[in-house]
Amino acid sequence: MTDKVDAVDVGVIGLGAMGAGMAGSLRRAGYRVHVCDARPGVASAFAAAGGVACATPAEVGAACRVLVSVVVNAQQTEAVLFGAQGAAAAMAPGAVFVMCSTVDPNVSVGFESRLEALGLHYVDAPISGGAAKAASGQMTMMSAAKPAAYAACGQVLEAMAAKVYRLGETAGNGSKVKIINQLLAGVHIAAAAEAMALGLREGVDAAALYEVITHSAGNSWMFENRMAHVLAADYRPLSAVDIFVKDLGLVLDTARASKFPLPLASTAHQMFMQASTAGFGREDDAAVIKIFPGITLPGGQG
Repeated sequence: MTDKVDAVDVGVIGLGAMGAGMAGSLRRAGYRVHVCDARPGVASAFAAAGGVACATPAEVGAACRVLVSVVVNAQQTEAVLFGAQGAAAAMAPGAVFVMCSTVDPNVSVGFESRLEALGLHYVDAPISGGAAKAASGQMTMMSAAKPAAYAACGQVLEAMAAKVYRLGETAGNGSKVKIINQLLAGVHIAAAAEAMALGLREGVDAAALYEVITHSAGNSWMFENRMAHVLAADYRPLSAVDIFVKDLGLVLDTARASKFPLPLASTAHQMFMQASTAGFGREDDAAVIKIFPGITLPGGQG
């Protein structure tokens, strides 16, 4: 176990489905959490229950020895660090930047190099588990960092995640494991949607099919979780279709660089692309089921 940072100040940038839960876990662990989010009012709403709302990443970086970034992609991470109000220039030497987004592993390596040149530590730390596990501190973190970085923020990581896997001292290792996880997650969601769509097409009662599959060998965590959204006709985005357009794109880019074939990931990517093009990109990723013709979904959609 590592000691807490000098003060109890920890920053979280990005209060989406995962980031808000992580910030809440840190608050429960006794940290004074400084938060920033691009959406108006989100940071102040969090801070109303305890914490400090900040207007810019730079303001968070100046106040905290550990800054956790939970934004959507590499472009947003770049802006958080090096944009006009970026955190990197404001962080004190020896402070730690924890990068929790799903990005190209080579991009993560680049972030580490640029931050080390400024005297800052970097943790490549993508996350998994969903909003509920983030909120309860039970999510999984796939991390890679140098020992000095872990020494400076170990308990912060443990306050946010039940499992903090340390996958080596080289940035990018955590991101490689995360995109492999996303390959499986995306393929499982696509397969779950295809199975439910076939059942609906064949006139099987959707609730009965869900009950049987979730107690049979064909079940997966994604079928059980995402097809519950379909049954409820609830497509509010906890993880959106466009997230898997991005993440499976990263998977395929990584494999393409070494000419490695990924036929299932390629098919799943095309399914999410089709759903996004049809106008469902910002809906829950379970909305990939809406690409199938000739079915009526629960709630009357189809």
